[in-house]
Amino acid sequence: MIVPKPVMQESRPGTFVLDAGTSLAADPALSEVAAWLRGELAPVTGGELLPGPGTESGAIRLVLGELPPEAYRLSVGERVEIVAGGPAGAFYGAQTFRQLLPAAAYRKAPGGPLAVPGTYVEDAPRFAWRGCVLDVARHFLTKHEVLRFIDLMALHKLNVLHLHLTDDQGWRVEIRRYPRLTEVGAWRKESQTGWNGAMDGRPHGGYYTQDDLREVVAYAARRQITVVPEIDLPGHTQAAIAAYPELGNLDTPLEVRTTWGVGRNVLNVEDSTIAFFQNVLEEVLEIFPSPYVVLGGDECPKDQWKESPAAQRRIAELGLRDEEELQGWFMRQFGDFLAERGRRMVGWDEVLEGGPPPGAIIASWRGELGAVAAARRGHDVVNCPNTSVYFDYRQGPGEDEPVPFGTVLTLEDVYAFEPIPAELRGEPAARHVLGAQCGVWTELIDSGRRIDYMAFPRLAAFAETVWSSEDRDLPGFLRRLEEHLRRLDAIGVEYRRAEGPLPWQTRPGVPGRPESPERWQAKLDAWTSRLRALS
Repeated sequence: MIVPKPVMQESRPGTFVLDAGTSLAADPALSEVAAWLRGELAPVTGGELLPGPGTESGAIRLVLGELPPEAYRLSVGERVEIVAGGPAGAFYGAQTFRQLLPAAAYRKAPGGPLAVPGTYVEDAPRFAWRGCVLDVARHFLTKHEVLRFIDLMALHKLNVLHLHLTDDQGWRVEIRRYPRLTEVGAWRKESQTGWNGAMDGRPHGGYYTQDDLREVVAYAARRQITVVPEIDLPGHTQAAIAAYPELGNLDTPLEVRTTWGVGRNVLNVEDSTIAFFQNVLEEVLEIFPSPYVVLGGDECPKDQWKESPAAQRRIAELGLRDEEELQGWFMRQFGDFLAERGRRMVGWDEVLEGGPPPGAIIASWRGELGAVAAARRGHDVVNCPNTSVYFDYRQGPGEDEPVPFGTVLTLEDVYAFEPIPAELRGEPAARHVLGAQCGVWTELIDSGRRIDYMAFPRLAAFAETVWSSEDRDLPGFLRRLEEHLRRLDAIGVEYRRAEGPLPWQTRPGVPGRPESPERWQAKLDAWTSRLRALS
């Protein structure tokens, strides 16, 4: 009962028994995976797995073979052998082996000898980019909570953690050159309850030191996950402007934003502001070795630029048509900056409207038309439509759902998501779809427990859409999910039950009204019209 479903699985003779006498051997190139597997199995066996040649009965052996880097073959009989194309494939094979064990193998206590019937698995992912956005800017998560989420991503064979570190409501990464970004920008005096409800009156904040983030990056790398940082600009920047008012367009000081939605306060387009954020990125690049950096570009109102003499002079000097092209020029200053340092910019699909930098990757979130337009223009794409994979959206229509926001997005809806948009299928441009990512946006998710409820089990359904074949089998997935939920129970994940929320998970009253279906549809129609013109 493996999640995500492998390419091929069949029964074989024999039975493997995991116990205190089990040994583990690995090719030198796979030693780090072997160390991880020892650590995961030690609580079950009551001690470290013994070293051995790997050929004896009761042994586990990790071997390099002639396979793609993320592919593996798993053979289980009297012994276990994982043949992989590289450390990633070996890690995924080890995750599959753990799923063949009873759910008790996920508990941090001895479970006695555990038996696995003979099995053979051949497997490899369908997409190279299998990601999840974790928004720590709106509601801060402790380092421990981030590391736990990485483990849960790894269990599901996801390989990109898009860490959303800055926004209007908080700046979460230490920048040593500009200490006020965290001294001021990491803290807000209160938060809005619900999407448009009353204020809670409670200060909120926190940030990660550079050493914290290096630890997160290393921890994720051992689990074959790349951490991709997001530093938002030119919109979603009120926390930075509160810390350094000279970055903004107004003469009046700002506070870190306490409400949700799209804010009108954006960066100015002065040379000094460009230099400021290039300095920020220099430190970010030292922390994150990822080849990708997300620079936002989304939801940037142009009102302040229209009213700014400096912005209007910049438009005239550059011979630009309007503020959309001004944003395109602004983003290219940073896209080129990253390219000169061997990195690639990722931007949300709004960057298409002003002209993205060459080589930029487009994250298509306003439906799928951004993915279509970007791919046809030759840009690589990460497909992440809000209507299919945004896990801040409620999971059912009932009044007891804790987050009355967005449209209803059920487990079945997520499982039906196809990363390659229908308009691209059969076109050469489809090759530009690198994969997809889901989103855990935390305006209305204020704790790790709420993340458990909102992300799971929908994240398991998403993982199958990006790993497994495009031939979906919902009844089969739901059968496998029953066993997978027992694993999540053993880990301690407080997921949403099929019958609905548990009493503590229900919504006490209405903390803010959700958008009406009519307003929601109007927003989708407006996005569709703009993106259709681009494609």
